Amino acid sequence: MKTASRVGVFGLLGSGNLGNDGSLEAVLGYLRAEHPDAAVDALCGGPEVVTARYGIPATRLHWNRGEYRTASRVGAIATKGVGKLVDVARTAAWVRRHDVVIVPGMGVLEATLPLRPWGFPYSLFLLCASGRIFRTRIALVGVGAAPIRDRATRALVRRSARLAAYRSYRDDLSRDAMRAMGVDTAPDEVYPDLAFALPTPPPGTTNGTVCVGVMDFHGGNDDRARAEEIHRRYLEGTTRFVRALVDEGRPVRLLTGDACDASVVEAIIDAVDSPLVTAAETASLADLMEEMAAADSVVATRYHNLVCALKAGTPTLALSYAAKSDALMERMGLAAHCHPAREVDTDRLLEQFRALEKQSVELRRTLADRNRTAARQLRDQFDALTAALFPGARTSSTHTDAHALRETP
Repeated sequence: MKTASRVGVFGLLGSGNLGNDGSLEAVLGYLRAEHPDAAVDALCGGPEVVTARYGIPATRLHWNRGEYRTASRVGAIATKGVGKLVDVARTAAWVRRHDVVIVPGMGVLEATLPLRPWGFPYSLFLLCASGRIFRTRIALVGVGAAPIRDRATRALVRRSARLAAYRSYRDDLSRDAMRAMGVDTAPDEVYPDLAFALPTPPPGTTNGTVCVGVMDFHGGNDDRARAEEIHRRYLEGTTRFVRALVDEGRPVRLLTGDACDASVVEAIIDAVDSPLVTAAETASLADLMEEMAAADSVVATRYHNLVCALKAGTPTLALSYAAKSDALMERMGLAAHCHPAREVDTDRLLEQFRALEKQSVELRRTLADRNRTAARQLRDQFDALTAALFPGARTSSTHTDAHALRETP
């Protein structure tokens, strides 16, 4: 039985974003269980971290080590320009060595956070174009997408999606967004976020703790002109909420989802100045889920903080910064428990929080049921992936007939 033996994984992996790394971990788990003979390596943002943590060879995504630092001097700008040209050859050479490349989850087809077209959208286009040239099957698996206003970014994202051999999305909004951008999504399917395939921690012993997942939030790609105002209002509103919980004697555990969130944690701890407020050290989604499983409830902003809380089965209130968060909460039966991150109203947030806690028993039952459904759907996703990318391999179920590999232009 022949399967693809050279499999690459691609993305901003090992760069400090726990959600991205969690998606990678889920895909690696699938590959090791279903295709143990495959040789797997990565082209990613943090190759040293990926190799150390997951035991696979990894190559740096960009030739220019300062790719994501703002360039103001002539030399730095020139280096970035050269790097873009060098990355064409580097990406093509890497893709050519593989039979299959998987982009595991992540919001690679969206711009809900600040994003420049010559950053990751350009890298994704190089990947997908190289795949078409060298007949390497590129799979965008369980990815997020959203409407994009910037013309250059939208063009790169649309072309990348069209060049991919396989696409699936983490919610209906993502598929609808790609359809609106002119991509034929008729063969594409929607499944739960890949992180729902990760192991669920056992329930912890709760002691009244509230986990608050914070974010270095400055709005989205279209909010650059008022980014600092949005950040200030978010930080002030979240700090007042934490202080109100402390005044009621509730322990608060601050959580992050990306290395950049540490500054928000420090600001809240300094402002509230209470031993009831502590910060968790988390290096993975598994660490986040363990913290959340031991909490009475969770209030969180980052998308994958929400995923972890919901998967842990803990009643959750979303400080929602994008439609994807609202869609996730609706999928998991908690649509009523959302609050806008751009306009944090502390009094209203406290009202919603108290309503959430009154429904705790019912919500835990709802989450247990929705998590069982998500696990079943993700088994279907991995069967579909095997049928599309590993022709001739046996799948674990029979739900793959409609997912044959496409060769659309």
